[in-house]
Amino acid sequence: MRVQAEDRVTSKWPEVMEDWKRAWYRLRRSTVSLIGLGIVIGLILMAIFAPFLAPYPEDAGSVVKFKEAHLPPGQAHWFGTDEVGRDILSRVIYGSRISLVLGFAVLTLALVVGVPLGLIAGYWGGRVNTVIMRLTDIFLAIPPTVLALAVSSALAPNLTNSMIAVSFGWWPWFTRLVQGEVLSVKEEQFVEASRSLGASRFRIIFKDILPNVLSPIIVKATLDMGFVILIGASLSFLGLGAQPPTPAWGTMIAEGRIYLPESWWVATFPGLAIFVTVLGFNLLGDGLRDVFDVDLDRWSG
Repeated sequence: MRVQAEDRVTSKWPEVMEDWKRAWYRLRRSTVSLIGLGIVIGLILMAIFAPFLAPYPEDAGSVVKFKEAHLPPGQAHWFGTDEVGRDILSRVIYGSRISLVLGFAVLTLALVVGVPLGLIAGYWGGRVNTVIMRLTDIFLAIPPTVLALAVSSALAPNLTNSMIAVSFGWWPWFTRLVQGEVLSVKEEQFVEASRSLGASRFRIIFKDILPNVLSPIIVKATLDMGFVILIGASLSFLGLGAQPPTPAWGTMIAEGRIYLPESWWVATFPGLAIFVTVLGFNLLGDGLRDVFDVDLDRWSG
């Protein structure tokens, strides 16, 4: 009986690997996914190589060139210049770093908190599940944007605090998602086999169950990346995120809106950068959802 149980446990991993191979094959055949993946990879490369891609790297700081202020898009400045003569293209390129750092940091914090809580709540059940899920419901009752605004207002306005503020409203969604997935996985035969072998609860949770609930986590994280960047830009627009002269896209739009419609390019190009970024992550997330055949709606509010 012990040998049969061990065979069941070890035979699960080849199945998981085979599922991932099939998912990669379907991903390559999905035009929507490839477009989104291309945008995301391009954005990441732009952020990494910003010093080499930006035509005026020094303009990402507090440089002032009043003689070149409000120049329209042209050969010297493809996206024009802002109110103090800084090249907008260079600042948009460097702004991708701010947005990606914020997005990855927020989702990392949300995953570190939300996924373990969801795993424990779903597997333990009983009072542990009740306490964790009622706490989760309290946070879910407050819209993430409102909670982020409240936390940001209570803290000093900077990029680090805006990351913390957005994270407050994001971890409960992963807790609810993972808890629901665990409920549907924990009664599978390979989990029962691990129990019969005397495996500890934590080993079963993190070694047997977690690999089998990764697909919806990856899909949700990809979809949420665009929304996190959008909320981060909103905080910067309101003066609660990265502060000038940091080239955050939201801050650039806030500064440029004063000069609309005459100097339309000052606010338009950072806005387009946000649009393309959110679109890229949404396309990739939608494609991954189809590839993994994940239904996230059943665990949403």
